Amino acid sequence: MYKYDQYDQAMVDARVEEFRDQARRRLEGKLTEDQFKPLRLMNGLYLQLHAYMLRVAIPYGTLDSRQMHALADIADKYDRGYGHFTTRQNIQYNWIKLEDAADILADLSKVEMHAIQTSGNCIRNISSDHFAGAAADEVVDPRPYAELLRQWSSFHPEFSYLPRKFKIAVIASDTDRAAMRLHDIGIQIVQNDAGDLGAAFYVGGGMGRTPMIAPCINAFVPLDRLVTYAEACLRVYNRYGRRDNKYKARIKILVHELGAEEYARQVEEEFAHMLDQGVEPPFAELERIRTFFEDPLFEADASSDIDRSDPDFALWVDRNTVAHKADGYASAVISLKPVGGIPGDATAEQMRLMADLAKDYSFDELRVMHTQNIVLPHVRKADLHALWTALDEAGLGAPNLDTVEDIIACPGLDYCSLANARSIPVAQRISERFAKTGKTETLGQLKLKISGCINACGHHHAGHIGILGVDRKGVENYQLLLGGSEAEDVSLAKITGPGFDEHGIVDAVETVTTVYEREREDGERFLDTYRRIGMNPFKEALYG
Repeated sequence: MYKYDQYDQAMVDARVEEFRDQARRRLEGKLTEDQFKPLRLMNGLYLQLHAYMLRVAIPYGTLDSRQMHALADIADKYDRGYGHFTTRQNIQYNWIKLEDAADILADLSKVEMHAIQTSGNCIRNISSDHFAGAAADEVVDPRPYAELLRQWSSFHPEFSYLPRKFKIAVIASDTDRAAMRLHDIGIQIVQNDAGDLGAAFYVGGGMGRTPMIAPCINAFVPLDRLVTYAEACLRVYNRYGRRDNKYKARIKILVHELGAEEYARQVEEEFAHMLDQGVEPPFAELERIRTFFEDPLFEADASSDIDRSDPDFALWVDRNTVAHKADGYASAVISLKPVGGIPGDATAEQMRLMADLAKDYSFDELRVMHTQNIVLPHVRKADLHALWTALDEAGLGAPNLDTVEDIIACPGLDYCSLANARSIPVAQRISERFAKTGKTETLGQLKLKISGCINACGHHHAGHIGILGVDRKGVENYQLLLGGSEAEDVSLAKITGPGFDEHGIVDAVETVTTVYEREREDGERFLDTYRRIGMNPFKEALYG
């Protein structure tokens, strides 16, 4: 896990004091809201429906117990006793007072955390595979490269005021666990036939109003040129990206309008120019960074035996643990999706428990998943029962990873000033419905995602089943989408037809799962069946 050096700490501390002065001037009326807005956004502070919301960066989703304890303390001291983990591996606090904001940033800086560039038209938090460093299928741990990109992009003067916000994901396996091709830049670290490592660049993906899947513009950039190539991609975007229309300002629009081939040509031209100018990536810094991501001291003879005599525990092991690269270990997913709960929310008490469990059982390390759950990446299989027992007692033992109950949902109209409809009550009712009917287990893998507006913070375009809340003449209406995926088989979901009211959408979800159960063949996921039979059988069941 990366640790701040003196320069990191000095930069963050200076930003805290700068923002403290800005917030003071706003409170004293010396700055108008229009003047203050770009300043607060660069520090992760949004003005929402009921209060300010603060978004805290968790780079590539990795944190330790000390940092998780600090997040819990902030929830208790400055919020209402909970936080909300997001699809960008961050945490948000929804009830912040402006007069407290600088103090929160100061508290974060004491544990090597901040809220810098978690909003605004800049390069946002760099995301990555939540199983990085633990997954058996990766060619290398991608987090040192994500950290290098984080350092390069922080306070970058050329990219502080881009045409629009910018999101980068880095993975290192063929299995995509970070929705890599739905980012502005998706980077997959790959290995060629000669055994050399390089980076495949996918540019121009995204969801929102105009969802697009990023095309590959270069299948193999040498790793020692990764940062330089990323900078070339940004330079072309910064030069030609539209600033006259925020709905057409994302890089996906530029790549689409130029065409992937022409965009790639311009990137290669800029890349060659940068190399001619002697622009070199800071690989000495990468070597320093790598030392912070060395493997923990795994037990060489850790037992792989698991006592499965307790059926509840056995079910949790089957659903919520993932194979690890080290024998005798597993990655354990802590579900923040209890039946009837708010997806992604955790109380301060639960955060403290997760922190303590990470220290006891996972080499003092936690990961935030883009699916709004938490991972303990390195758990001995012999410790799984003790871990599950503690989680279950705290309401964190739901065995529902990748099931219909493991719902991604944005805060929606309960909090967000941009939303058109509520997401949280719909998610709660769906999980309650399927828990009651007992269909969760029989349905198998089924990824359901809900957004309260077209901005798609709930990733509805990438759901096997997606739900989009819209406003229909002042009434909340919910569109149903089918066939999306954020994984390596990436696809965009399609709208089934007319929308439903808040209660009807829950019935509609159950209807399409009934069609799936009727039509599926052996071994098929919901997504597989949908792709085989198409939309029509589902539409007929929904609309007659």
